Amino acid sequence: MTDRETRVSELAARYLPDDVLERFRERADVYDRENRFFDEDLAELKELGYLTLFVPESHGGPGLSLFEVTRLQQRLASAAPATSLAINMHLMTTGVVKAMADRGDDSLNWVFDEVMAGEIFAFGISEPSNDWVLQGSNTEAVPTADGGYELTGVKIFTSLSPVWTRLIVHGAVTSDDGGIAGPDAGEPAEGELVYGFIERDAPGITVSDDWDVLGMRASQSRATILDHVPMKPERVSRVIRAGKHPDLITFAITSNFQLLIAAVYAGVAARALELGAAGLHRRKSAKAGVSFAEVPEARTRLADAHLDLMPVTAMIDAYARDFDDLIDHGSGWPLRLVGARIKSAEAARRNAEAALMCTSGSGFGNKHELSRLFRDATAGLFHPPSADAARPMYAAALLDG
Repeated sequence: MTDRETRVSELAARYLPDDVLERFRERADVYDRENRFFDEDLAELKELGYLTLFVPESHGGPGLSLFEVTRLQQRLASAAPATSLAINMHLMTTGVVKAMADRGDDSLNWVFDEVMAGEIFAFGISEPSNDWVLQGSNTEAVPTADGGYELTGVKIFTSLSPVWTRLIVHGAVTSDDGGIAGPDAGEPAEGELVYGFIERDAPGITVSDDWDVLGMRASQSRATILDHVPMKPERVSRVIRAGKHPDLITFAITSNFQLLIAAVYAGVAARALELGAAGLHRRKSAKAGVSFAEVPEARTRLADAHLDLMPVTAMIDAYARDFDDLIDHGSGWPLRLVGARIKSAEAARRNAEAALMCTSGSGFGNKHELSRLFRDATAGLFHPPSADAARPMYAAALLDG
């Protein structure tokens, strides 16, 4: 075992020991069935120091790398996908701060201190019908006299809704004529965007109680409605140009978001393989007189699923290490990051389907773990950008110079 893999094993034993994972796996079924938040999982993760993973040693944390955290998130997702997906949003925010600090920008280092003080961060970027995502916003950000902003809009899929205390958000800054300096239909995004943090006890925040979904139910990723919510001037992180203009904060967000989400679905895909193999060993073919683990057609199905997963985990590892090592892929970064996340989600869905076929009818029952995994894997269809939205980027890289 290499030093790197030894290190990963030691981290797994420290932050996600086997007995903890087994408790998470048992509770995942209860959370899903009752459609409730993972309070007990969160309490254990806090106790283990999991929420501080990205906090550097200088601020009292372990200072793990993105590579190390993606490996831990794969392990957590193999037991409790919704817990892993939701806690990703806190890790993602702290990962953004670490990425900026690693590149010489320590303007957000106060986040580390608040994490160590027990604050829980979440991610408020996605909006209804905003396929500009980071490059534009449907949320209105009105400048205030003190140098802050008031935000009005709707943020969707806000994981950790019951517990977050700090939310990173963005909004389109109002123009001089009172309009929104954001994207119009069919037009390039223009104007300015403000990025920053709002606090849970600020006036004007409403969290929707509508969360009855197909999968990832324990994440409780409810919509957050903002009505003139104040962003304090000291919590304003960036004011940048809207549209396709590179900035460190959007690069850090994209990198952490895509690779940490990819890690979740890689963990789901890996667990599906384990359950599929167990299903084949348990079933006996009346025709062949042996277990289905010895039937060529069944073995081929599981082998193909295994082949689907291996390049995905390699992509996550390689791109996370490059990110940690400050490798400059330039315009090639989005292709790598988005590709890893899309392919990971695809592998999760394919592997869950293959595993269901390996378990036969038993996996179709709602009490079977694979039934939940199959539904959890479908959530991978909805993380931005979708495959349809990403394809023009890949085509342009080859065809448009």
